[in-house]
Amino acid sequence: MSDSGNCYKVKLAVEQLRIPYRWVEVNSAKGETRTPEFLARNPNGKVPTITLEDGSHLAESNAILHYLAHGTPLLPAERLAQARALQWMFFEQYSHEPYIAVARFILYYLPPETPRRADLPRLHERGYQALGVMEQHLAKERFFAGGRYSIADIALYAYTHCAADGAFDLGRYPAIERWLERVRREPGHMPLG
Repeated sequence: MSDSGNCYKVKLAVEQLRIPYRWVEVNSAKGETRTPEFLARNPNGKVPTITLEDGSHLAESNAILHYLAHGTPLLPAERLAQARALQWMFFEQYSHEPYIAVARFILYYLPPETPRRADLPRLHERGYQALGVMEQHLAKERFFAGGRYSIADIALYAYTHCAADGAFDLGRYPAIERWLERVRREPGHMPLG
C-alpha cells in the first residue's frame, strides 16, 4: 500500500534517516494482510508492519516512527519536546487522520455511488477542525515539536499534504501551506506513492 499515508510515514522516515530497508508491497484490498504469514507478523492485519533486524515485528505507523527516530534528530532530545511530538502524533491519530484520511479513502478509492459519501459532511467538518488547530499552531511555530522538523511533522504531513484528495481546501490555511513547503524541502523527502 505505497499510497497509504500511514505506510508513507514509515517510508519517508527511513529515507530521511538513510536506514537501509527492503520494501514489500502488500495489498490489503486483495486480502494480503489477512494471510496466516502476515497475521503472524501483525495479528491486527494492518500495514505498516516492519520486521526488525532481530526478527521481531512492530506495527502502527507512529510507534514505528518513534522507534526509528530514537537517538536521531527526528526525535527531540529534550523531554518536553519529546512529549509534544507524541502529543501531536496522538492528535494525528485521533483528531486528524480519522477524518482527512477517511474522506480521501472514500473519494479516492471507493466508487462514486458508495453510500459512504453520506459521511463526507461530518468528515469535512471534523477534518477542518483539525486543520484549524494545526493552522493556529503553525501561525506561531515553524514545526510541531522542539522548534525543528521531527516525527510529529512526518505524522501530520502524510495525510495533510494530500488532503485535497479528500476534497479539503488547504488554500484556507496559509501557515499549513508554508509548513508543507518546508517539509518538502527537508533532505530525503520523497513523494507519496
